[in-house]
Amino acid sequence: MKKLIALFAASTVASTAAVAGVALSGTASVSYDDNGSSASSTTYDADLVVTATNGGTTLTAGYDIDGTAMNTTSAVLATTIGPVTISADMFDEVSSVATTNTAGGQIEESTDTSVTVSLDVPIGDMTVGLDNSGNVILSGTFSGVTVSHTVGDTTTTTASAAIAGIDMSVTNKAGATTWSLDTTVSGVDLTLTSAQKITAAFGLAGNTMTVTRVPSVASAASSVGNTSGTHANGYGSYVKNSVADYSTVAISRDLTSGASLSATYSTKDDSLTLKAAVTF
Repeated sequence: MKKLIALFAASTVASTAAVAGVALSGTASVSYDDNGSSASSTTYDADLVVTATNGGTTLTAGYDIDGTAMNTTSAVLATTIGPVTISADMFDEVSSVATTNTAGGQIEESTDTSVTVSLDVPIGDMTVGLDNSGNVILSGTFSGVTVSHTVGDTTTTTASAAIAGIDMSVTNKAGATTWSLDTTVSGVDLTLTSAQKITAAFGLAGNTMTVTRVPSVASAASSVGNTSGTHANGYGSYVKNSVADYSTVAISRDLTSGASLSATYSTKDDSLTLKAAVTF
């Protein structure tokens, strides 16, 4: 009898230890949108994230649980061995879209599962990295400026710094340059990007109002691609309709119950969206 009790106790401890390495988190929300002059609609969303850790190895899996079945949305296994980091993306997302798409979405399906092997070798103030695609990543901070330079199929250089209260970031990718500026003026958080998008956030954490000006989008014709993505146009894209610039005003407040309420008005379609959400 004592042996049976001891065996049961050992089993219980083992099970508890195994569960201790697993963490659950997620979000849930319900949104009501009056859709301006169109018919109103209500949408629901619930997501679950499972994070399992054993030493330096972590498995992170995401699930969409608001439908008739639990659907996988992500699955990544990562481990670190000295200066080597191995990350395996095991979930193949659906990258193609419906043929009725008019927002420039991808036509042909592509496979995005991958294994990335990164090697970080610090040299002075610089770190040299190498991934499984053959890209060489050079990064470091010099005189307060953080620089990252990737040499590979597409050369990318990013530089960021905080100067006189302004956080600046500039990225050049394949010859195209984008930038963003972030600062705070009289308690208002302001963001300006090279795409002419402007965001202003007022208030304190848990009780905020955010005003956003979204720039216009030019129309673009569809392009032909192929299933392997080796075409000059990659996997191809559907036609993109032009969209005029518009603004949104979002008011959000945290409740003592742990949930949050938000109301968002958009001049794009003169709509008001009310959303209740919780994060756990």
